Order: sequence, then structure tokens, then C-alpha cells
Amino acid sequence: MRKVYALLILMSMVLGQVALAQTVVVGSKKFTESYVLGEIAKQVLTDAGLKVEHKKGMGATGIVWTALKDGGITLYPEYTGTVSEEILKQPGIDRPTMEKELAKDGVGMSPDLGFNDAYGLVMTKSQATKLGIVKISDLKVHPELTAGITPELLKRKDGWGPLTAKYGLKLKDVRGIDHALGYAALFAGQVDIKDCYTTDAEIKKYDLVVLQDDLHFFPLYRAVFLYRLNAPPQAIKAIASLAGKIDEAHMIAMNAVGGESADYAKAASLFFAKPNQKSVPSVAEESLVAQTIRLTEKHLELVGISLLLAILVGIPLGIVASKPGALSSVVLGTAGVIQTIPSLALLSLLVPIAFFGISERTAIAALFLYSLLPIVRNTAVGISTIPAGLKESAEALGLEPSARLRKIYLPMALPTILAGIKTSAVINVGTATLAALIGAGGLGEPIVSGLSINNNQIILQGAIPAAVLAILVQLAFDGIDRLLVPRGLRAK
Repeated sequence: MRKVYALLILMSMVLGQVALAQTVVVGSKKFTESYVLGEIAKQVLTDAGLKVEHKKGMGATGIVWTALKDGGITLYPEYTGTVSEEILKQPGIDRPTMEKELAKDGVGMSPDLGFNDAYGLVMTKSQATKLGIVKISDLKVHPELTAGITPELLKRKDGWGPLTAKYGLKLKDVRGIDHALGYAALFAGQVDIKDCYTTDAEIKKYDLVVLQDDLHFFPLYRAVFLYRLNAPPQAIKAIASLAGKIDEAHMIAMNAVGGESADYAKAASLFFAKPNQKSVPSVAEESLVAQTIRLTEKHLELVGISLLLAILVGIPLGIVASKPGALSSVVLGTAGVIQTIPSLALLSLLVPIAFFGISERTAIAALFLYSLLPIVRNTAVGISTIPAGLKESAEALGLEPSARLRKIYLPMALPTILAGIKTSAVINVGTATLAALIGAGGLGEPIVSGLSINNNQIILQGAIPAAVLAILVQLAFDGIDRLLVPRGLRAK
């Protein structure tokens, strides 16, 4: 039977790799324009006869770039300034040099899509006018102003630190804040300055002014696609067909539709509309119910596999930890340390590992590790707190250690073990929403999408089903507890 299970697992892994090889995977970062460009690429590739998957909102540059290098995705939209400054760390290099350096990692760069989306700093028009601020250098005499800067830009080589050094800015209050949420904070007066992409639709929506980069700090950020050189030739050709076809005005219009509706396929359809066409071609939209069912199924898959692995590994480790000694301290200590690692950090640590990358495997591995501690600890506590007299009686009956464990200790500890599994399951349901950050799907997809455009309605489309699912999981384990635990052992 074990050989059959091993064979089935091996076959599923092989079939999964074959399916992945036959699919062109488009990645995108966690902001509206990247989503829209990803949807444009998906449509163009589909029209070329390819099977395409779009992994939306995978995170910042480091995560998406690593996924591209490692083969987790086939291509994604990027900007030349980011390529030179952040990825290659060679500021000011020309395009031929970029292409040569990228090729060393097995990556190619598409022709320019036609628009420049540079970084900039924005303020509300009313406050900028009141303070007489027109250019970035004007901020030198206003150290009292508050800045809300995207966390990625705070750490970039072409980001906030070098910018303030070049301009001699001494702002005393600088906060890291999500790109989309920063616009809401700026409009509400909670911050005075924010970074922007110059094609952001929010600039017009919130009546903002982009401060002049008078010292020319920011390089050009021409939009391109980065792709794997071993991608299907028809995919590379299809992406190249987008060269020079999107200008700034067109991109801003698509960003506006995407930001307002969170329907990025609809926004992308503006690109495919004919010049004299008054209406946008209809897009087959997935109903909210169908979307929720699909995402819930994927969420349950991630939770179920990771929890099963945690049970299979956690209970034996708990048995080991139930015996006094150094090994017990090592097992419990290790499980405890894993639990303290921030979830986003753990995902980022797993992504560069060849076996994991940007895939469901990474999400399952992270969820498995986070599920261990309650199961290990409760198993150890349940067995170690069995009355000494009962253990002595079991020994006096002449039972072998394995028989004592199987017939007495584990049944006696079952209520405590099940409580640990239930705790892990409920935590797992909530933590699994982070899987969407690496394109693994689940109910985190609308949450990440909603955060990227500051849309509470979209966020709730993922948050409410996740909360309901956590309650149902708890109720299900309460039923399992009544079914498996003898009445005399149940908690009063």
C-alpha cells in the first residue's frame, strides 16, 4: 500500500510539472497598472493559441523577479528604471547592456510598450498651492510635512533614501504605507506627501499635483515585459507585438477603469477596442458566487493538504516531545521559533528555494510549518499529563511500549490532541489568505486586490468567506471531537 501511495504522489508531481510546462504563466505586482498589463498579456497570449494563467498581485519586485528567474512564472510587466536600478543594480545603463545582463539569468526584455511610468512625489493641489510648493527641492524648507511612502520605495536603490540625500530633505515624519492606501491617507490629510507612479489614475481622481523632479533624480521607467528566454517562441512574438501601442493617456484611462471596478480584464479590454468604437467589448465576467466557490475550493485545498501534513508530522513529534529530556526541548523550541517568523518573511525565504518558488508548494509548506506548534505542544502535553498511576498500571499489565502508546496513552490524550489540531486548522484558514501574495490563489485574492486599490467592498469579498470558513471548520472539529472522544473523556 505504501508503494502505491508513493507511486501516486510521484505521478501527480510529474503530471503537475507537465501541466505547468504547457502553461504560460503571467505574473504581476501588487498594483493596478501591473494587473492591467498582465491581463493584456494574457489576452494577447491566448489569442496566439497558448494556454495562459495570470498570477495577480504576487508582491514587490524581489518576489516577482525571483519567480521569473526560477521558472515559477514565464513573464511579467516591468520598467526599465527598475531593471537598471533595482534588479541589475547598475544605474544609468543603456538598453543593450540591460539585455546582455538579463540574458545571464536566462531572461529577455520585450520592446518598449510605448509609455513612461516614472516615480514622482504628489501633494494635494490645495496644500501645494498654499505652501508654494512646485518642485521637490521646495520641500527643503518644510521639514514639518509628513510623508507616506510605499515600503518598497523606502528600501530601493532608486528610492527614498537616495532621493532625500540628493535633495537635502529633512522630513521628520516618514511612514511606510501601502501604495493604494497612501492615496486615501493623503486625501484625508493624514499625510502631506506621497510617492506615485505618474500614470496613476488617482492623481486626477484626488486632484493632486506631481512635484517637479528639478534635479532629475528619477530615471526613465519605460514599460516592458521581462520573459524567460526559454518561453515558447509564439509567446515571445505575441508580447513583442505590443511594442509602442500603449501611450500614457491610454494607460491612465485603463488604470482608472481598473481602479474603480477592480475588474482588470474589463480595463484591459480598452486596449483591444477599435479606435472608432464607442463601447468597450463585453467581457465574460465571473459571478461573485462562482468566484467565491472557486476561491473557497482552492483555499480548502491549501488548508487541507498543509493540515494533513502537520498532523502526520506533528503527532509523532509531540510523542517525542512528551518524554522529558533535551530532545523534547529541541522539538518544542524549534516549533516555537518557526511560529514567531512573520508569515510574509517565511514566504519570502521559501520562494528562492528551487523546489518551492512561486507555487502552491510554497504556500502549503509555509502553512504546514505554522500548523505544527499547536499539534506538537498539545500532543506532548496530553501524553505527559496522563496520571502516573495509570502509566504504572499499563506497565504492570506487561504491555509493550508501542501497545501502551497506541491503546492507552493516545486515546487518553485524544481530547487535547484534537484541541491542538482544531486550533491549527482555524489559524490555518486565516493565514492561508497570504497565499495570494505569491499567486497560489485562495480567498486572499480579493483581499490583496482590494488592498491594492483601497476598495473595502472587494476586501470583504475575501474576508467574509474566510471568516465564515474558519467558523465552519471549528464547528466541524467540534463534531469530530464528539464522534471520536469517548463521553467520559470529554471536557465538562
